[in-house]
Amino acid sequence: MKVVIIKYNAGNVQSVKYALERLGIEPVLSDDEQEIRSADKVIFPGVGEASTAMYYLRQKGLDTIIPTLEQPVLGVCLGLQLMCRHSEENNTDCLNIFDIAVRKFDNSLTSGTEPVKIPHMGWNTIYDYKSVLLKGLPEQAYVYYVHSYYAEMSEYTIATTNYIHPFSAMLHQDNFYACQFHPEKSGEAGASILANFISIREKMLVSN
Repeated sequence: MKVVIIKYNAGNVQSVKYALERLGIEPVLSDDEQEIRSADKVIFPGVGEASTAMYYLRQKGLDTIIPTLEQPVLGVCLGLQLMCRHSEENNTDCLNIFDIAVRKFDNSLTSGTEPVKIPHMGWNTIYDYKSVLLKGLPEQAYVYYVHSYYAEMSEYTIATTNYIHPFSAMLHQDNFYACQFHPEKSGEAGASILANFISIREKMLVSN
């Protein structure tokens, strides 16, 4: 099993690597096209700012490589946002794997005397599971978030979290999956999601 973590200016690459090692996987960290295309599974992580990240992807040609990958791909946090069509963060055009927008949380939409804190940071639950990636997880499993921007609800949503309003905790289309939360920091739930991703069979991609 060859798992490649896409190498770019993302902040959580090492923590993803360590999480995979705990599952018995020794991943390859690479921005080389042949290395990425030869992988059985690809992970596209990210912590940072959308326009800077997209600039780096374009400089490396990764913006044209990633959307054409045919094996299972998992985006994480900023990786999920970059897989969408557009981000409000610095008005950034992204990879358009998921034809939806990424928007900034607006704490003026909440009621009460104090606005809800942004970024959304810490543990929160996921619900309304619609994917093999969530097999074996208890209902309302807790996962760990750090983000100020979110993917809107859509036909691609396979798990939901509520913070100010419901948003897409996870997305799926064909061989592309993504988590807004950090599975590598989400304890047993996150480890289970990563293990389920590693275990995906090719024939399950479209139907699940």
